[in-house]
Amino acid sequence: MHTKLDLLRRWWRACVQRRREIKQRRRPGPPNAFTLLPWLLMGLGSFSNLIGGEAPNPWIGGAGLLAFNSLYVSIAFRAFDKEKRQSRTTLWLLGALASITYGLALGYGGSWLLFFPLLSLAVGTTLRDRRLGTALMILSASAGYISSSEGHSPWDPWTLGYGTFISGAVTAAILTLSETVMELRSTRQELARSAVEKERLRFSRDLHDLLGHTLSVIVVKSEAARRLAPRDIDAALAQISDIETVGRQALTEIREAVTGYRDASLATELDSARSALTAAGIEPVVRQSGPPLEPQSASLLGWVVREAVTNAVRHSRATRCEITVDGTNPERVRLVISDNGRGEGGTPPGSGLKGLTERLAAAGGSLDAGPGPRSGFRLVAELPVETSAPDTVAGAAHGCP
Repeated sequence: MHTKLDLLRRWWRACVQRRREIKQRRRPGPPNAFTLLPWLLMGLGSFSNLIGGEAPNPWIGGAGLLAFNSLYVSIAFRAFDKEKRQSRTTLWLLGALASITYGLALGYGGSWLLFFPLLSLAVGTTLRDRRLGTALMILSASAGYISSSEGHSPWDPWTLGYGTFISGAVTAAILTLSETVMELRSTRQELARSAVEKERLRFSRDLHDLLGHTLSVIVVKSEAARRLAPRDIDAALAQISDIETVGRQALTEIREAVTGYRDASLATELDSARSALTAAGIEPVVRQSGPPLEPQSASLLGWVVREAVTNAVRHSRATRCEITVDGTNPERVRLVISDNGRGEGGTPPGSGLKGLTERLAAAGGSLDAGPGPRSGFRLVAELPVETSAPDTVAGAAHGCP
C-alpha cells in the first residue's frame, strides 16, 4: 500500500514539474534584434519602384537600398549588445544610415519617405538618453517637411511626421521597459539567493557554535568522570548527570536554532561557564554588578561568554578565569573575561572572535581581545545600554584566540 502511494506521489510530482517546465518554455522572451527585421518590409514600395523602372537612376537607388538595409540590420544587432550600443562605431553607423535616408528621401520621395520611420526605429533602439527626444523631433520635422515639399507624396506630412516620431518613441519605451523587467527579475533572483545564503550562514554558525561549546563541555566532563570513577563513584555519577543535562540542553538549543528563535542568555551562559570551567580544573570567578540588562544586550554578551569560555577550556591551560559584568555605567555595559593561561596561541585567531566583533559593532558596541596586562588572555566587550538587535540571530562561528 505504501509503495503504491509513493509511486502515485512521485508521478504527481513529475507531472507538476513537467507542467512548470512547459510554462517556462512558453513564456515569451525579451525582444531581440530579429524582432526589428520584419519592419524592413516597409521598404517594399521603393523596391517595387526599382523593379518597375519608376525610379530614376535605378543603380544609385538600388545601391542606396542595399546600403540602408545592411546598416539597419547591423545597427539592430549592435543595439541589443550593451557594450556596443553606445560605442562610437554604432553612432557612426547610425549617422551613415541617417545620411542615406535623407539622400533617398530627397532624391526619390514617394514611398522612399517610409525610410524615415525605419530610421526613427533604429534611433529608438540605439539611443536611450536625452539625445533620443531631440533626434526624434528632428526626424519627425524633416519627414513632414520633405513630404510637404515633394508635392506628390501619398501621405499627409503630419501623418508621416507623427508616424516617424511614434516609431522611435514606442520602440525605446518597449525596450526600456523590457530591460527594466529583466533587471528586476535578476535582482529578485539575487535577493532570493542572498536570503538563502544568509539563512544558511545563520544556521551553520548557530550549529557550529552550539556543537563546539557543547562538545567541549561534554569532553571535559567525560574526562573528569573517568578520573573520578576509580576513587569517587558518586562524584563521577554527578559528572555523568551533568553530561546528560548538557546533552538535553543542547538538543533543545539545536531545535530552537532550527526554528530561528534562539538567543543566548547571559545568566544561563554564566552558569554554564562556572560548570565548564570547574570541570576543566579552572577556578571560575564571576562578578556581576548593575541593574538587569536589556534582552538584546544580555543575549550578545551571552554569546561572548560562551565563546571565551569555550576557548579557555580548549586552549588556555589556565588555572583561573575571571568574568566581570559591569552594568553600573548608565550608558554602556562592560564585560571583561581574563585568564592566567598561556595567552594567544601560535595560530592566528579563528573566525569566532571576528564574528563576535562584527556582531557587537552592528549593535553599536566593540570587542577587544589580546594578551592580558601580566599574562594570559583578556577579552573586553562593550555595548550601549539600549542595543538594537542585529540582523541575524546567528552567533559567531567558533574560533580560538
